[in-house]
Amino acid sequence: MKAHDPTDVGNADRTGTSRWGRGSLRTFVALAFAAAIPLLLLSGWMATLMAQQQRDQTRGAAVVSATRVAERVSSDIASQIAVLGAQAASASLDKPDLAAFYAEATRLKTAHPLWETVELTTPSGAQIVNLLRSLDTELGPTADRRSFDALIETKRPVVGGIGPVGPISGQRLVALRVPVIRGGELRYVLSVGLATNAVSSILRDAGAPEGWVGTIVDGDGNTIARTRGEARELGHPANPALRAAIRRAPQGFYSGPSLEGPDIDVVYRTLEDTGGWSVHFGMPVAALNAPVARSYYVLAGGSVLSFGLALGLVGLVSRDMAQRRSGEQARFSLALRSSEEEKALAVEAAELGTLRWDTGRGRVIGSGRAADLLGWDAEASQDRETQADAEKMLDAVHDEDRDRLADAVRRCIADGTPLDEEFRVKGPEGHRRWVRMIGRVPESFKATPAALIYGVVADIEPRKRIEAERFDLLRRLGEAQEDEQRRIARELHDQVGQTVTGLSFGLKNLQGLLEAREASGEETRQVLWLRTLAGEIGRDIHRAAVQLRPTALDDLGLREALATLLREWTLRHGIPTDLQFTGAPSRLPADIETALYRIVQEALTNILKHAQARTVSVSVERRPDEIGMVIEDDGVGFDAEAGPEPVDAGPAARPHLGLSGIRERLSLLRGTLTLETAPACGTTLFIRVPSPPRSA
Repeated sequence: MKAHDPTDVGNADRTGTSRWGRGSLRTFVALAFAAAIPLLLLSGWMATLMAQQQRDQTRGAAVVSATRVAERVSSDIASQIAVLGAQAASASLDKPDLAAFYAEATRLKTAHPLWETVELTTPSGAQIVNLLRSLDTELGPTADRRSFDALIETKRPVVGGIGPVGPISGQRLVALRVPVIRGGELRYVLSVGLATNAVSSILRDAGAPEGWVGTIVDGDGNTIARTRGEARELGHPANPALRAAIRRAPQGFYSGPSLEGPDIDVVYRTLEDTGGWSVHFGMPVAALNAPVARSYYVLAGGSVLSFGLALGLVGLVSRDMAQRRSGEQARFSLALRSSEEEKALAVEAAELGTLRWDTGRGRVIGSGRAADLLGWDAEASQDRETQADAEKMLDAVHDEDRDRLADAVRRCIADGTPLDEEFRVKGPEGHRRWVRMIGRVPESFKATPAALIYGVVADIEPRKRIEAERFDLLRRLGEAQEDEQRRIARELHDQVGQTVTGLSFGLKNLQGLLEAREASGEETRQVLWLRTLAGEIGRDIHRAAVQLRPTALDDLGLREALATLLREWTLRHGIPTDLQFTGAPSRLPADIETALYRIVQEALTNILKHAQARTVSVSVERRPDEIGMVIEDDGVGFDAEAGPEPVDAGPAARPHLGLSGIRERLSLLRGTLTLETAPACGTTLFIRVPSPPRSA
């Protein structure tokens, strides 16, 4: 065996040391280059970043301010419309009593200093009242015919643009108009004229930032108000850039020249329920972009200096970077495959289907479970996903649910609201399966126009079957209860009632015999007392039978049954009631009539126990697709947000048990209950019940 030479060890050590030294030097140089480059670029990069952040913050503040101002202006206009709508319901317009209306309108105008005048006009356009003239003055036609014709066509409140110069006011006013409807017909048009300086006052009071140029433009693109240069601009068309931006989108940014000269960046928002009004705030482009421009010079200088260092650094580290990148890609691929396998395992364990709905291409890509649940046939690819045309997938959805699902998908794409819909899917041989689809637009797509939804699909057929069985059970229990009450009422009326009637006649005959034999007065009084008692028992039996099942409901329908119920309730408790019916006079289905009658009974019981009401109003309206009922009292009300209180908690205790019964009855009819109440403000129940199609 060859002996080990100690010099070999020394040579190896020296060689390793030499390689280590060269590697260390190369690493040191690379680190020096790497440290120098960011030091050179840091100042320019930081300056650019801070300038861009400052500009973004300024634009963000502009968006917030514009949104706030738009909401404030919309709120002010809406409040003016609401006040005007309340005046349109005045009793002085029922007769009409123009003198009383003139006095009311004068007081209302005094309370609203932004109003220039109040005008009452006939449907033909002739003014009959204008607060700028006395009541007996000949007034002529209304000035802003365009907004007037829009109200005549729609019979809805209208916010006009800036109108022509009025012959009475001598000004260009902005008209707010509401219809005055009596008996379903348009009687008058009630209008308020706002001066342009009043609209400008609303714009300034809404919190416009100091130094910004603010403008309000009507739906025709004419300037209504401006924070600068009002007199020469009001009523004229806005600049082309502004009008083009409004045509493109209801809100956003645009750039263009200002009336004062320099170019400005403008943020704008369209106001809701104002007929197309929009509010615009402009910022000088030069002031906005000056910090960013300066930062670019700094960044360019640092870039030139660091370019040479970067070339040297690339040669030193390119090999190391390539090796590192290769290793990282391998690790990332492994982690991604592991994550996908874990996700697929979890989805399979939950029996869910996953999908991607690409509305841009009209394609739906999903797992095999999703394809099975949504009823499309496709062969799985290597990654176990299937594809189907979106229209074909929607064709598999039940006809009654298809439009609702399509609308939900459109809302999810347009507004970013989560998708959560339950619908039926048509299967073979007419079988229908209930499924639930939950999805949303991916976070990475929310900053740009999105056309993709990620979601999951679950089979909810067992739950829907249980709900249907529960609903059927409740319906049959309700029918059985009504049948039993009808039977008891009939027995009370036909058997017990007849017996009491016979007893009353027998006592009457006995009284006649005693009087014929000249019996003592005490005996006659006792028989008379028994007759009176028998009569009271008979009335009590009749009342109990009516409460169990009113014969008017079976014989004459809901209208007469409610009229009888309210009339007897008023006589018994001394509280005035009012009943109104609108719509077709035909009978409703028996289950709907019974439920509405019982709901009114429940409501009257609650009112008597808790409300301390002075009057009660019930109105029923039959529409083509639903029946609406409103039950209103002027009692003490209660706090709808508070929890249930005990029955003896005072006059405002919450009648939660009665409301639960009402909701349970409505659930059997797929109806809804909306409650409006507050302490000392009375209570109103809004009830909606789907109506079956009327027979021809």
